[in-house]
Amino acid sequence: MSIWWSLHLRREAASVPLARKLLLGTMETAGVDPDISFDLSVALSEACANAVEHAGTATGYSVTAQIDGDRCRIEVADSGPGLAREHFRPPARPLTHRGQHAEHGRGLFLIEALVDHVHFHDRPGHGTIVSFDKMLKWRDDALLKAS
Repeated sequence: MSIWWSLHLRREAASVPLARKLLLGTMETAGVDPDISFDLSVALSEACANAVEHAGTATGYSVTAQIDGDRCRIEVADSGPGLAREHFRPPARPLTHRGQHAEHGRGLFLIEALVDHVHFHDRPGHGTIVSFDKMLKWRDDALLKAS
């Protein structure tokens, strides 16, 4: 069985927890292991926060999530100016050696650390798409567990 949903959100900070809570509620109802749900919710929060912060004059962004079999795929797309190329390069030092109190610059690396596959598609002048997926683990009482 598979399920999917899509949101079109205003580019404001209050949209980030809305997307995260919808994802967590969907995964809880479906029976996804809480640790997997948490990892995906943090990755989604980071991708949404990037869209809110960096989408330039764009008024909104979209989030699409799909559970298909044992995999969850999430896509966050905005119509802003796109990300600068340096955002796509790995950090010079491991993430753990960056300033422990830094509030910016970790989002893309966190996403990469929490999911199985991630793709950053920069469309200069037309926005950025961040898509990622993760294999799911299921609780014993899962409603949507793949057969």
